[in-house]
Amino acid sequence: MQNLARFRQFIGDFTQLVARAGNDEPAIFKDGGKLLSSLIATDDWLPASAAEPHPEHYQQYLLHCDPLERFSVVSFVWGPGQKTPVHNHTVWGMIGMLRGAEMCHEYSMVGGALKAGPSHKILPGQVDRVSPTVGDVHKVENAFADRASISIHIYGANIGAVSRHVFDAVTGAPKPFVSGYSAASIPNFWDRSAEVRAGIAA
Repeated sequence: MQNLARFRQFIGDFTQLVARAGNDEPAIFKDGGKLLSSLIATDDWLPASAAEPHPEHYQQYLLHCDPLERFSVVSFVWGPGQKTPVHNHTVWGMIGMLRGAEMCHEYSMVGGALKAGPSHKILPGQVDRVSPTVGDVHKVENAFADRASISIHIYGANIGAVSRHVFDAVTGAPKPFVSGYSAASIPNFWDRSAEVRAGIAA
């Protein structure tokens, strides 16, 4: 049985954090990073519908969007060898590795040109960060060619509706894009009727 309460607790705690921290990005990274680390430390809560890979491209499933769009939580599901183009985010974000592993290839804009930076691997239980202040341009790929990987992302906006850019890896030329989401509906973490009924029956 899935422990949906784990994710509900995470959302409650993160909502309180953004209400308290506002636009204090270092505080969100510090305290929010701890919350995300705790969430991904146990792999018993993600619904199967938000963990399905696609044979041709990665999936971006919305798990929750704050009613005021102060943050959103997304599961990224990477099929074997799947990758993103070089892209930015324009808002703060944290990436927590739940299953498998990712390779992150960093880039920077220098004099209008795209410059490749270092690469690093994100392993289960680890949290990575992005934002215009700490580094916002990268390319991400599944570290495995033979199995899926899943990461949990939290962003400081309704990320599927944010106007961002992908960049030509050779010329650095930007192209606007809005990612959207991979499913028309989101998992229902909020139906607690069964446990309430069980409590009444007891």
